[in-house]
Order: sequence, then structure tokens, then C-alpha cells
Amino acid sequence: MSWDVQWAERYRSRVRGCLLGGAVGDALGAPVEFMSLGGILAEHGPKGVREYVVDYAHATPRHGLITDDTQMTLWTVEGLIRARTRQGGKDGLDPIAPVHAAYLRWYDTQRHRAPDGRHTGRLQTRAWLYARRAPGNTCLSALAPAPGPLKPGVPARNDSKGCGGVMRAAPFGLLPRASASDDDVFTWADQAAGLTHGHPTGRLASGALALLVRRIVEGDALDDALDTVLTVLHRHPGHEETSAALLTARRAARQSEASPATVESLGGGWIAEEALAIAVYAALVHPEPHRFTDALALSVTHSGDSDSTGAICGNILGALHGETALPPELAYEVEGRGDLMELADDFSLAFGPGAAALLAGPRWQERFPPD
Repeated sequence: MSWDVQWAERYRSRVRGCLLGGAVGDALGAPVEFMSLGGILAEHGPKGVREYVVDYAHATPRHGLITDDTQMTLWTVEGLIRARTRQGGKDGLDPIAPVHAAYLRWYDTQRHRAPDGRHTGRLQTRAWLYARRAPGNTCLSALAPAPGPLKPGVPARNDSKGCGGVMRAAPFGLLPRASASDDDVFTWADQAAGLTHGHPTGRLASGALALLVRRIVEGDALDDALDTVLTVLHRHPGHEETSAALLTARRAARQSEASPATVESLGGGWIAEEALAIAVYAALVHPEPHRFTDALALSVTHSGDSDSTGAICGNILGALHGETALPPELAYEVEGRGDLMELADDFSLAFGPGAAALLAGPRWQERFPPD
């Protein structure tokens, strides 16, 4: 087996694991998002949420429904693929305008009930992605055309540091070194978050997650990757809230009992640095592949934004261990798994070695038209 084949197989597993892990964490935490910790423990027991809560909103009970966290993560992936298609495999990836255009396509899905045949590409034709699952008001308002169409790549004019930027930032960390440096990954995730969330913390926490994912995909241990993230953060003005939250999470993982009470002490996860800190804490407490479910349960069992903290934790551990570490009883039933895995594989192909011929093909460009 050649080095390129070994690299491609490992890389594909990490991409799949990151995206599917995020969706699983999102779906696990979504039904308890607005519950108190006491209510969650009373309903699910002292080990927290470890299986999907049934949704009875339709005639048939459904399990594993994702939210806007996974939706926007997939649109981030699609935007990056379209940027790569436009680039044609050459040097000089420029992803922010294509990612912004992808977010506008997501916004369009939140204004319509189903695809109507007027779209190009593939993701926007998927009916399941039109479900409106409590999308963040900041994202909606920042992407709304007012008074006219938005100029691609222009930052949002608000001061929000809600977690809506960091919850979708992991795909930037999946970009291979041949396409993006560590600084590129951090900067692009920061800028992409800034398309909807203007506060420095909302942006920097997103850059921090993307760089954390990059470093563990490259082979760093989780704690070593966190060291790198903290070093890079200190170079950026306004890093203090994000750095402090991550240091608190690390200290809690080393010194405190692993429990929902400790998670509660890190905040509610509604704002960017808290969502990142809770997810990192749960991953640090249970970093082993066979403890994946324990980490996800810990990350969502709190009285806060459980779907976002679960999604981020799933992104981290999925990137760290690859798809085979995901708990099968959760992975097989998550909504949209087929489309999600297909998109993950398309991402791996687009950014893998020898992709130039693929990207120039007419069927590929029909699937991912260059913006």
C-alpha cells in the first residue's frame, strides 16, 4: 500500500468521523436543549443522555433528528468544495465568498418548505435539509437581504458572540496541508464566523476549533493540539475570553470530577467560548475511542445549548479517532446519514491528491458548480 493510499484512507476516515460525529452529537443533544439539568437527570438517569429521544411530531416516531448546527456545517463543507472546484486544484484557495454563498443557500432553505427545482448543485435539492429546527436568530438576520443582496464575504454588522459561528467551523480544520496552512485554517474559520457573528470572541472561538481539528487530523494528541491552539490565540487581539474558557476547561478536566455539575460550571454553551469549552472538556475527560458515547453524553447533559456542545464534541472526537470509533447505535440512525457521508467523501476526493482532473469534469461541476 503506497503512502498516498494510506494517507487518503486515514484522511477520509477523519473527515467522515468529524462530520458524522458532529451530527450524532447534535441529534443527541437537541431534544434536551431547553431542559434543566435536574429534569434531564430525572428523565435519563445519572449517566445523562446516551440514546436518541423519540420525536413524535409526525405520524411515525423518529430518532436522531439534526438541527441547524449540522445543516450549517454541511453548507460550510459545500462552500469549501465549490471553492476548490473554482480553484481547479491549483494553489490559492479563496473560500470565504463561496462559503458565504453557501450560507445564503442555507438561508433560502429556511424560507421554503421544500426544493422547487430552481437550484443548481446537489445539497440544496435535499428535502430533509429544509426542516426548520430552531435556527439561530443571529444567523438568520445576518444573512437576510436587507436592504439589498449581500456582497459575498462582507462581515456581519453586529456584536454577537453566540455559538452559531463555532458550531459550524470544524470543516475548515479538515482542509489538508496541501491546500491550507494552520494560519489559513484559523483565519478562514474566524472570517467565516464573522459573516454572521461580529464579536471577536465569536470569531476567535471558531478559529480555535478549526485549528484544533486541523492539528488532531494531522496526528497531534488532543492535549498537544490544545497547546497549539492556545499559543496561536495569544497572537490575536481579543483572545482573552476564548483562552480563559479553554484553560478553565483543561483545568476542570484535570482536577474536577467528571460530572454534569462540572459541565454546568463552564457555562451554558449559548455563547461561543462556553460552547467550545464544554465540548473540549468532555473530549479531554473521555479521549479514548471506546469512551465516545461517554464524552457525548457528558457534553449534552447540561441546562444549556446541548445540541451545539454535542455537535462540537462530536466533531472533535470524530476527527481524532475516525468514523469507526463512532457508537454504531447512534451513527446508523442519525438523520441524513447517507447524504452526509456522501458529502464527506466528496470533500475528501476534492481535496485529495490528483483531484484536478476530477474537478474539471462536467458531472462534478454540475454537482458542485463553482460560485
